[in-house]
Amino acid sequence: MSSSRIADAVARRRTFAIISHPDAGKTTLTEKLLLYGGAIHLAGSVKARRAARHATSDWMKLEQERGISITSSVLQFEYRDHKINLLDTPGHQDFSEDTYRTLVAADSAVMLLDNRKGIEEQTRKLFAVCHRRRTPIFVFVNKCDRAGEPPLKLLDDVETEFGLRCYPVTWPITDGGRLLGVYDRLTRQIHLFEKDTHHGSKQARTRQAELGSDEARQMLGGTAHDALVDDIELLDAAGADFDRDAVLAGELAPAFFGSALTNFGVEPFLNHFLQMAPPPGPRPSTEGMIDPLDESFTGFVFKIQANMDPKHRDRIAFLRVCSGRFESGLVVQNTRSGESIRLAQPQQFMAQERTHIDEAWPGDVVGLHDRGSLRIGDTLSENGPVHIEEMPRFSPEHFARITVRDPLRRKHLDKGLRQLSEEGAAQVFYATTHAGPEPLVGAVGRLQFDVLLHRLKNEYGVEARLENLPYGHARWVTGPRDEIDRLGGTAGRSLVFDSKNRPLLLFESEWTMRHTIERHPDLQFHDVAV
Repeated sequence: MSSSRIADAVARRRTFAIISHPDAGKTTLTEKLLLYGGAIHLAGSVKARRAARHATSDWMKLEQERGISITSSVLQFEYRDHKINLLDTPGHQDFSEDTYRTLVAADSAVMLLDNRKGIEEQTRKLFAVCHRRRTPIFVFVNKCDRAGEPPLKLLDDVETEFGLRCYPVTWPITDGGRLLGVYDRLTRQIHLFEKDTHHGSKQARTRQAELGSDEARQMLGGTAHDALVDDIELLDAAGADFDRDAVLAGELAPAFFGSALTNFGVEPFLNHFLQMAPPPGPRPSTEGMIDPLDESFTGFVFKIQANMDPKHRDRIAFLRVCSGRFESGLVVQNTRSGESIRLAQPQQFMAQERTHIDEAWPGDVVGLHDRGSLRIGDTLSENGPVHIEEMPRFSPEHFARITVRDPLRRKHLDKGLRQLSEEGAAQVFYATTHAGPEPLVGAVGRLQFDVLLHRLKNEYGVEARLENLPYGHARWVTGPRDEIDRLGGTAGRSLVFDSKNRPLLLFESEWTMRHTIERHPDLQFHDVAV
């Protein structure tokens, strides 16, 4: 295989995730990128026109009913000689753990801000994940068709709170609070948008002119044109020059303004993003850095989803290719289990729609049919054992005892809990009782419990009930086992075990947890399990 063929494939790839606080417009922006990328010809429903049809990436029935994104979707398409792997993540904070795992598979991230609200709590958490991994970040300020915070204040807040310098690549052009278009500082072109009757379902029509020209002044009107000239002069005088190296190092964030709902500003953002965002890069592993140009295939599983197709009750493992050429029928080794696996019937995705493929390259995401042998975090390698990524499990904040009304359905419950836990849909623990292990479920947010019950009923035929437990804090604990066992039987605490038999202490209050940690220096307490 020619190494130049791998290099060409890597240079074309862009694999990124979109992160945001709930209701910032993430699913809408995702669909508009698909629209401009030619992957769809008519954008799906957005909140203003929910009755038209459901959004492409929200394929689960429960997502459609509630109008929120629950699982990460993989959306793959080509645009202007680029192969794009767009990882659409849940916006709802109750499903943040799925987002964390997806960010591990991304080479860059688009941070979406609501221009009326700016930085919100979920934005902070997701930025912290990107910052720890030094993931390049792009900022898209959304909903600029509505009155909001001044653009400079929004960017100043990002710099102040995150320590991340911003370079506004596009700038909103407004007149009396009305969004007229955006100005591209790198091309010096004004993009004036024309309103239509498509309600954002088709690409926006634009007129372009160079700033300072008579045509631009005529297009915008004297007041809006002069205000834009003043803004750009201020930005040019106060801001630094654009530095792509700083972007790739995660030190500078290109910023864009627009409205995903009306499509204003989406196309300039997409074109610049593809030029600025990094292609797949090296990945650290137990055997040193893995170069994407290495001819030997490696990849890791970052997501598992069962029953994407209810008719076939299938189970798909999502694999991020890290190096070499993936091809159908390739035999690889699972580092965790030591088993050899033949990668047959690989697929790529447009949300729920699937396409069978024969090959894939670094940066691509491949769906593998799995009969239960793969786990989240597994590394698959063509040449011997190597371990790429650890997938952390975060300590839950809500716990419930789970039971089934019909004792004959207990085996179905156990199967459903095991598979959903392997997907990361919920965490399952076991308390020791006289009657044997008793299953408990833990979640980062309570909405996960609703999804769990919904999927148990619809996919496994299990009518389960939850009994909420009074614990709101938990830590995995290591150290002398007798001391751990004693703590588990004291007031305000409970001891359970995860699927790997690791002890987890549950606490009724933060005070009890902190007091316990202080009083037991021989034990180590962990909020993340790896």
